[in-house]
Parts: sequence; structure tokens; C-alpha cells
Amino acid sequence: MATKKKQPAAVETSDSIAKQMEEFLSRGGQIEQIDSGVSGQTNFKGSRHITLGNSKPKAE
Repeated sequence: MATKKKQPAAVETSDSIAKQMEEFLSRGGQIEQIDSGVSGQTNFKGSRHITLGNSKPKAE
């Protein structure tokens, strides 16, 4: 029977992220600040509608 592993506490996770970020910066990494509301998605042109169901009538 498999046992379910308990998720780490949020504080432990935050500490882990802070440590990783500190190591990244100490190796010369840089953090780029992005303005609020800016998206990484490109603007797609054209329709993106999806039609569900049979598009062709069945042959009898």
C-alpha cells in the first residue's frame, strides 16, 4: 500500500525558494522586474473559435 507523502509547510517552501534565489544571484544571475499587467503571450491574429460536434453530415 502506497503512503501519501505530506506536503512541506509553506514556510519551508518559501525558505527553499529564498535559498535558491540567493544562490542564483550569487552566481551572477539577474532578476528582471516586469510591470504589472504585462503578459508573455504574443498577440495572435485571427479567429480562435472551436466548433465541437460533427462538422459533416452522416452519409445514409
